[in-house]
Amino acid sequence: MHTTTSHTPESKKRSGEHILIKMTYIAKNVDLDSGIELTRALEYWRRYFEENDIVSALVISEGYFVQSFQGTRPAINTALEKILDEHSAIFPNIVKIEEIESRQWNGFLVKHLTSSAEDEEYALKSFSAGSDYNPYLMTSTQIESFLTAVFEDADSKKS
Repeated sequence: MHTTTSHTPESKKRSGEHILIKMTYIAKNVDLDSGIELTRALEYWRRYFEENDIVSALVISEGYFVQSFQGTRPAINTALEKILDEHSAIFPNIVKIEEIESRQWNGFLVKHLTSSAEDEEYALKSFSAGSDYNPYLMTSTQIESFLTAVFEDADSKKS
């Protein structure tokens, strides 16, 4: 039996496309050694997320990734499968998945934290469980607060 799927509002509801999901994960960068490789990977994912109406906030620091991305349930599930399939060497650890009312981010945001005093303030004083920055030691609440602080502060400085 052959059935065709129409893209009516009702068929989208059956796929969960009306439900927004926020997924946050942490990972250790053991795969992308050079700046060129990382830049290419980030551009690939920026385009992929844009094409699939997913917004994202990514912090890269000391070899770690902390990322939150938001979109429809089917889009987030497909993206997660793709990340696990294509980047298993980074050992992504899901921190939190939740339904949300609206997207928090706008576009594909990336912040590279450095050893500057300002960036260390984000990473060490407010959110890290130890003296060294390690998101694996942070609770999901600390990670969410960390991402919000990094990107809200960046937005407020632009104004």
